Amino acid sequence: MLGSSLFWRGAFIAVTAVQGVSPAAGAPDEFASRAKLIAHSHEFDKRIVEVTGGVYVAIGYSASNVTLIQADGGSIIVDTAANPVDAKAIMNAFGDRLRHPVKAIIYTHNHPDHTGGARVFARTDNPRIYSHGSLVTAKPEAGRGPRDGGDAFGAKLPDEDFINAGTQLEYGRVTPHTREGYLPPSHTFAGAVESMKIAGFSLQLIHTPGEADENISVWLPDRKTLIAGDVILKTFPNIAPLRGLPTRPVDKWLASLDRLIALKPESIVPGHMGIVRGAAEAQDVLTAYRDGIKFVYDKTLEGLARGKTPDELVEEIKLPERLATHPYLQEFYGTVAWAIRGIYIQKGGWFDGNPTKIFPMPDEERAEKLITLIGGPEKVLQSADAALVSGDFQWAAEQADYLLALDPGHGRATEVKIKALRALGERQMNATARNYYLTVANRLKDVQRHAPK
Repeated sequence: MLGSSLFWRGAFIAVTAVQGVSPAAGAPDEFASRAKLIAHSHEFDKRIVEVTGGVYVAIGYSASNVTLIQADGGSIIVDTAANPVDAKAIMNAFGDRLRHPVKAIIYTHNHPDHTGGARVFARTDNPRIYSHGSLVTAKPEAGRGPRDGGDAFGAKLPDEDFINAGTQLEYGRVTPHTREGYLPPSHTFAGAVESMKIAGFSLQLIHTPGEADENISVWLPDRKTLIAGDVILKTFPNIAPLRGLPTRPVDKWLASLDRLIALKPESIVPGHMGIVRGAAEAQDVLTAYRDGIKFVYDKTLEGLARGKTPDELVEEIKLPERLATHPYLQEFYGTVAWAIRGIYIQKGGWFDGNPTKIFPMPDEERAEKLITLIGGPEKVLQSADAALVSGDFQWAAEQADYLLALDPGHGRATEVKIKALRALGERQMNATARNYYLTVANRLKDVQRHAPK
């Protein structure tokens, strides 16, 4: 799949030129962000990695990592893949490293990509299944319903459009994430830390809310190894997801990272992608991740207190260079801009302080007035076409939206929007933004294809 995608990327400029979408003049690096996203896909190459003696992680076989801990007379499994099919493939990849019986299964959190294959690992071994108590009441992430077919994970994008989903190569594209293999926890804890010994193996379960409120990190003190769950990933965190979920509680996330920094691990297994080796590297990664989130959080609250709008803060707040260039803060999954907007609404509400926006004009009425002001629909279309040619794709899409607000079936405006969204998506480093742009473009194309002539 990745190979076919790479081939298609090379042909993109020629294709868009035929469609009337030209690369912006004087912008030779305009596809550099997409190239970074393509390179990011190597994080999901299939491999079994020995983290430390008797601790192995399966990377790239499913949406999330699965960790195997060899214990006395059996094994411990941390997270279980997205579905039974993936779990079986991981069991085969572990081979004789996985010693039965499985004594325990530990869920870091409730997301289905971490809990969907437990039955496969459990077999008839009757393992204890551990989680934080809040996992039992946590509801699977649902998100907002899609608008115009938008899908941040790109599950139904054709192969030639898809690169990855930010934290995984696949998101249900071959085998869906399911609850079919889920087993409910049999042992939970309610506090901040639970120390235990399982089959002779000492470990701690540490409550570390971040991307999920119920997230726990598994600390192996004798091995100085941290299995972190989704509290740290090799990407800027998805604090305010495109798919319509509530903004994650940033203050709790920061406290979780402080707790993990204090452990001084020598190895880290994130919930997705490759591991971190060495005490210095682990400390650098955890500290940079904490500092990156804290910088955006603090600056957003400062701007809110000064009466700044979210739009102003998105333009104003940029990570310092040492953080902006850090490999664990690249914007493959979350972005600084979305984090700012999410934190702003979470802490300051929806109103940005401009009284004009207390009761704003409906989109349709605004569009009608603007189109009249500009000189009519044909003038708007000419301007939108010119924006496409000049590479001003955002402006082209916005002008198309004015026309579509008045006439959702406007064929030429729909065509402009399709071209603009495809151009915006193809220049994106952020996987979820790319997938959303392209799925909406494809949906609009499908609607246009089936519209009455």
